[in-house]
Amino acid sequence: MKPDDKICYCYDVPYRKLWHFARRHQLSRPSQLSECLGAGTGCGWCIPFLRRIFEVASQENPPDAAPPITAEEYAHARQAYLASAEQRNKF
Repeated sequence: MKPDDKICYCYDVPYRKLWHFARRHQLSRPSQLSECLGAGTGCGWCIPFLRRIFEVASQENPPDAAPPITAEEYAHARQAYLASAEQRNKF
């Protein structure tokens, strides 16, 4: 993924914004990433990615760049989430 690609579709929060927020604020739990433009508080699909960003940013010596998430991994996760949402909405 590129740094300016969206992680949170509900609030248009890019990867770069979340990564820098997590590093700058030294968060104590993943849910604090919601303070960054509301990420993760809409449909909830991006929460696994927020957890990953938190885990890497919380390391003692985090890397300068955001943790790698491939475009394929992201697209696959998004497709699976949308398919499961369709199944839930049928009932």
